[in-house]
Amino acid sequence: MATDHGQEYGHHPSGTGIRSGTGIRMSGSDGRDGADGRGKRHRLPAALRAPVEARSWRELGYVLLSLPFGITLFVWAVTTVSLGAGLLVTFLGIPVLAAALAGCRGFGALERVRARALLGLEVADPEPLRMRKPGAFAWMGAVLKSGTSWRHLLYAVLQFPWSVFSFTVAVSFWTYGWALLTYPLWFWVFPAYVGQGGLQLYGDAHHSVYLDNPFEITVTALVGLLFTLATPWIVRALTTVDRLLVSGLLGPSRLSARVVELESDRGVVVDTAAADLRRIERDLHDGAQARLVALAMDLGLAKEKLREDPRAAARMVDEAHGEVKTALRELRDLARGIHPAVLTDRGLDAALSSVASRCTVPVQVEVDLTERPAPAIEGIAYFTVSELLQNISKHARATSASVDVWRAEDRLMLQVADNGMGGADTSGGSGLAGLAERLDAVDGILVVDSPPGGPTRVTAELPWRR
Repeated sequence: MATDHGQEYGHHPSGTGIRSGTGIRMSGSDGRDGADGRGKRHRLPAALRAPVEARSWRELGYVLLSLPFGITLFVWAVTTVSLGAGLLVTFLGIPVLAAALAGCRGFGALERVRARALLGLEVADPEPLRMRKPGAFAWMGAVLKSGTSWRHLLYAVLQFPWSVFSFTVAVSFWTYGWALLTYPLWFWVFPAYVGQGGLQLYGDAHHSVYLDNPFEITVTALVGLLFTLATPWIVRALTTVDRLLVSGLLGPSRLSARVVELESDRGVVVDTAAADLRRIERDLHDGAQARLVALAMDLGLAKEKLREDPRAAARMVDEAHGEVKTALRELRDLARGIHPAVLTDRGLDAALSSVASRCTVPVQVEVDLTERPAPAIEGIAYFTVSELLQNISKHARATSASVDVWRAEDRLMLQVADNGMGGADTSGGSGLAGLAERLDAVDGILVVDSPPGGPTRVTAELPWRR
């Protein structure tokens, strides 16, 4: 089922990129990634520049704001839920509980905005309330039955103790780190405030210990430097837990996300099947059907001329015989495009070898499979390789190509490579984009590595069973 979707191997301006949602991943020729995600190189290592990076200060700001936010959210959740639970003996408990959960959802929306602004964490909004009919009672029932509402309440309970812990750790490390690091400065500027010539570490009625000589001051500053350098990474570890809490409890549930994904995949499968049916109908109408109509007319004319001019009738029958052969060949090609018999009878090795033999460039096929995958996956793998080889024949300007098929645990791996001009274009509407959508519908992935100038390597990953 190799189809022409336009120019596939054109210039691709971007070096690296990922297209989520379509299953396309692209890697450029150099593959360099800097610390800021745009390929920049920094002279200072990350450990030294972390205390002054904007990201570190944003994460510290998130931790500092988490405490008042967590206190507010915890007080709201505990107060309203306790009140609602106490009033459940009356009808008033239900609306109070619904309002409590709705308030937690509102706080959750603010928390997603805060995490997006300070942590750069993109969390999709959870699924909206599903009400069968409008009205206050329907709304209360939807809120109380929503798993998202209760996950927001759980977040309110868990976030408060964690915010206290992270606030205490972060403030302590930042305060002691910068205080010790700058100790030589304020020891020199404000000597009267640091005791008798230095910072007092210990003192009682008998003796006292002060940091007052150059060696002790230097050691103090070095200890402060270590604290200062380590603090951003400690804060980053703390905010990692916050990221997990926000994404796990305030985002859409995995079941809901999976349902949305399956609905999207179902739409892709339906559209693909409809497009295939239209293609088959068009090929039949413009190809074999038209030839058979012409054949019937030629045979009718030959029948009329059989008595008057036998030679002309024989010539027309001979031409009709050639049309029959052509129509049979087109029908055979059409049947092969739907599902080749060699794939069903002999598997991927023989089927892909047959496809490779029809390619305009020499293709080396290597299939390393000890058993056959699911029939549906086997068919998708066949059509994927067929379309990629068709694109190589039309657009790659290659002199050789290769097809490798192997199994990696529970995944079927396909790799089609050529030595053409590269620059495969995966923009929307292209053949590779459409192919990636088909693979994504069965939880597959299409990875394109095609720097300008070549070579091109396209790797497809499919589930072994579906």
